[in-house]
Amino acid sequence: MTVTQQRATPIGRPLGLSEAEVAKRRAQGLTNAVPFETSRTYKRIIFENTFTFINTALFAICIALAALGLYGDAVVTVSLVIGNVVVGIVQETRAKRKLDSIALLMRPTATVIREGEERTVDPNDIVLDDILVVRPGDQILVDGEVLDESGLSVDESLLTGESDLIRKRVGDTVHSGSFCMTGSGIFIARKVGTESMAQQITAEARAFRDVRTPLQREIRLVLQVMLVLVAALSIQVGIAFYQSPDDPGLREITQAAAVLVSLVPQGLVFMVTVTYAMAAVRMAGSGALIQRMNAVESTSNIDVLCLDKTGTLTTNTLVLDSLEPIGVDEEHLRTLLGDYAAATTAGNRTITAIAAACPGRERKVVGEIPFSSSRKWSALAFDDTEGRGFYVLGAPEMIQPALRSADGLQPRVDAWTERGLRVLLFAYRPNPAPLPDGKEEPSLPQGLIPMGLVALRDELRPEAQETIERFRQAGITLKIISGDNPDTVAALARQAGFPAGIRAVSGTVLGDLDEQALIPVVEEATVFGRITPRQKERLVSALRAQGHYVAMTGDGVNDVLALKRADLAIAMRSGSQVTRSVADIVLLNDSFAALPKAFLEGQRIRRGMRDIIRLFLVRTLYVALIIFGTSVAGAAFPITPKHNSILALLTVGIPVFALAAWARPGNTPRRLVRSGSHFVFPAAVSIAWVAFVVYMFYLSRGAEVITARSALTTITILCGLILIPFAQPPNDAFTGGTSLNGDWRPAILAAALLGVYAGVLAWPVAREFYGLEVLGFLDYVILAHIAIAWAVILRFAWRLHVLDRLRAAWRRVRGR
Repeated sequence: MTVTQQRATPIGRPLGLSEAEVAKRRAQGLTNAVPFETSRTYKRIIFENTFTFINTALFAICIALAALGLYGDAVVTVSLVIGNVVVGIVQETRAKRKLDSIALLMRPTATVIREGEERTVDPNDIVLDDILVVRPGDQILVDGEVLDESGLSVDESLLTGESDLIRKRVGDTVHSGSFCMTGSGIFIARKVGTESMAQQITAEARAFRDVRTPLQREIRLVLQVMLVLVAALSIQVGIAFYQSPDDPGLREITQAAAVLVSLVPQGLVFMVTVTYAMAAVRMAGSGALIQRMNAVESTSNIDVLCLDKTGTLTTNTLVLDSLEPIGVDEEHLRTLLGDYAAATTAGNRTITAIAAACPGRERKVVGEIPFSSSRKWSALAFDDTEGRGFYVLGAPEMIQPALRSADGLQPRVDAWTERGLRVLLFAYRPNPAPLPDGKEEPSLPQGLIPMGLVALRDELRPEAQETIERFRQAGITLKIISGDNPDTVAALARQAGFPAGIRAVSGTVLGDLDEQALIPVVEEATVFGRITPRQKERLVSALRAQGHYVAMTGDGVNDVLALKRADLAIAMRSGSQVTRSVADIVLLNDSFAALPKAFLEGQRIRRGMRDIIRLFLVRTLYVALIIFGTSVAGAAFPITPKHNSILALLTVGIPVFALAAWARPGNTPRRLVRSGSHFVFPAAVSIAWVAFVVYMFYLSRGAEVITARSALTTITILCGLILIPFAQPPNDAFTGGTSLNGDWRPAILAAALLGVYAGVLAWPVAREFYGLEVLGFLDYVILAHIAIAWAVILRFAWRLHVLDRLRAAWRRVRGR
């Protein structure tokens, strides 16, 4: 029997394809085999973490150092590159394995009929023209045409976003990605593999997505600027060496080149990776799986969060809210509703909610009409002494025309509907009406008697109100984007704590707006209902075009396009495989209650990186200025690689790890580098000036170059250590460059590092290793007083906003 003959024959039990026909289609490539990508591939993870601009720049520096014969410095640099890559790959690989295990546990199977027998097969084993069977709870895995059905209703919410069940009849199309919820059906596979609807929608999800956070973009810009600065400074130093009356020698030139190359803040990149890893560790067990390293930091930039109703506000479960008996007492109404729910064979969320609230008994059922989204009602016929008759439950507007009397119903229905409740009417007729045989469309008999109204509500997540309030306090605007009716969603949002006056907009309205007219609607409205997948993507794009940093949560195939367009993509664990694979964060408990913690961790990252960036930039700039000043003055090169290494280690290398670990959540400016200029430039310029004067003073007094360099190293270390408590002020005495922190640990660390430097000077082996010379006791006293005086002057410069005043004066000059 051919497939065509099967379709034309009244179907009881089709034979399906033979093994020979299946083998032929496999040979032709007509299978449902598609790449089973449960998450990002290992290849993509390695590529994204390895081939970045920053790693490429650091690798080039490594080659330059090796060419100069500075193999130790080259090893340090390449170690930073390897560290960046390894930490990122390890973290994201752990997330991938977790997602893969989730996907394998949730991977569906298919029931096919081949040679007259039902067989369970993997989705990849389905071929074109296969005959498939679906029953309640089964996922439809290919597009097909219904050949036979018995009350078949499917949930297409993962494709369309609409939660209503769709009735399917013989000849209708079913789509991959939908689920059989009630009844059963047999269909023939018409589109398999990449031709199916779900695969067509998700095709764009396979495109490369690389979203860099503002912090990462700033770090990249800093490195680019520093590379240019090093190149310019190298030319200046080269000219100075060329014009020098004394031959500097190859060793001196090599050491100068090493110091110049080290001005590129290589450790800054590594610290970003370290802070990301620390945040991922702190997020462990919070219910959020971090799939991309930068995802936690990204949350701190969010100012608009787009949510779906299901999974965020609600648990996707209905509960009985109220009953309104009509002509009967409430106890009798509850009994009949419980019996009705217990006897219904095609269960759904409505029946489950009624059954949970109204216990039922076993009854003699002589007929049943399953619920249909087109009819919006279901019916049962009982024939026993407990309550013989025809009972119907459904939407009031669909049942009212068949009622004997509908007086007084509508006001109560309207009142409950305005509260966001789902209202059903329960009615009956004493004698069981003749029920259709399933092939003809059912209709209601006239003369039904209303027995009561049933109000159901979506069950709000227990943490929804608290979570929404926490986001509101953080200044994050929430937008609800749903496939459901906008008014219903808006009413539910109000129950969850949204303001009473929120504006709801339908997707049909958005479809008539051009890009310019869309902007004010997107900014002002809070709820968007009846939204298509393309409209979701358009909404996210419009918000981003207005300068917003947008996070999008989703669970279905219909959310994929919007997720890829968002700055931060968040998926539900129970969602489709493709949404989990494109997401930056996966909510393992299907609850966005984990997001506020991620938001705080993101703030912690940015606060820590704010201080780290400041210390790195101050050190880089004052070293560059010292080198520039001495080259212009014609003096010997002021810093050796070993002096530079101990300076970097004590004033930046060790402190930044502590600052990252001790950082606290809190608001930070969007642009960390620009906002830090108030701290960085006065500190860098003043340290450079003090160090230059000290260095030139020693040279002018006839001191050896090593003595002058040791004095310069000492004064820069003293100033650099004082900067640590300035970066995180423990009390008001250290404020000026930034706000009060109240944490004494950075100041204690600075004092400890000063002790380390004293130990290096006192220990001959360490002193010789770093190429330092012991100065006189009076020298150290004078240098200490200079450092203290510098700190006092710098504090006043910060408090007087000298840099801001100079900027304002420059603007006035340019404006003339």
